[in-house]
Amino acid sequence: MMGGNKICFFLMSAALLGNPALAVAATSPAAKQQQTVDARQVLRASPMDEIIAQYPAMMSQGIRDGLKQTGQVPPMVADAVGYVVSNNFNPQKIEQQVAGRLQAELSNGQLQAVADWYNTPVAQKISRAEVAASAPAVWSQISAQADQLAQRFGNTDRAKSFVRFDRASHATQSAVDTTIAVQLGLASTMAAFSSNSVNFETLQKRIESQRPVLKGVVEQQVFNSYLYAYQDISGAEMEQYLRFLESDGGAAFTRVVSSGVKQAVIEPVESIGEQLGQFLAPQATTK
Repeated sequence: MMGGNKICFFLMSAALLGNPALAVAATSPAAKQQQTVDARQVLRASPMDEIIAQYPAMMSQGIRDGLKQTGQVPPMVADAVGYVVSNNFNPQKIEQQVAGRLQAELSNGQLQAVADWYNTPVAQKISRAEVAASAPAVWSQISAQADQLAQRFGNTDRAKSFVRFDRASHATQSAVDTTIAVQLGLASTMAAFSSNSVNFETLQKRIESQRPVLKGVVEQQVFNSYLYAYQDISGAEMEQYLRFLESDGGAAFTRVVSSGVKQAVIEPVESIGEQLGQFLAPQATTK
């Protein structure tokens, strides 16, 4: 199992769905109700477009670091594999898939309600905090400040609100889903270096069976990132955010984005092993 802090914090960036401003033009309440809200605009205005844009680098780093930790391949080969992995993830395609699901599964009223929330100063402030916390450069800071943050928030309402936040945002669930995708990519890569090939479905079932163990590992990392990301958000502002996440539109948006990203990230993983099997396995067998 791959359980490094870098991977866990990367996963949190996919789980903390940001909420920047989104302005939807409407000259009157009636016109606002009649117009169709474009889900692509909603997604692109949110931090998710920035997070999705980082997926190729994040997945590449996760698998590359995992290979190096195993010590079974030279560092240069691990870096080459990371390059192949990065090329298999297309941010534009992921964004298109997620936007398509939003348009199909959310009503116009739900999309409008989400847009209205995004256009508030509180949403913009929270969005900036989430985007900042998702940056790879701060992953080490989150790890280093984990104990300090735990002491600072201790038994406060902020710490107690994590369960509510996690339930509404699907943060841990999303993190575990993406962890499985990273591990599946790593397992597919390792299989390409082995003469004992294992099909993708078998690997998927094997890694999926680790979900309960992964949840225990990832949940603590999600909690650390939660304390870090929202440390400068007031209690009143956090309450507004939680109410949005629990609302009809907010809950639908979060659910569809989370499941859409999961599907879009899993799909390219299968081809990674196949490509590496074609190009790298012959090199492995000659050594």
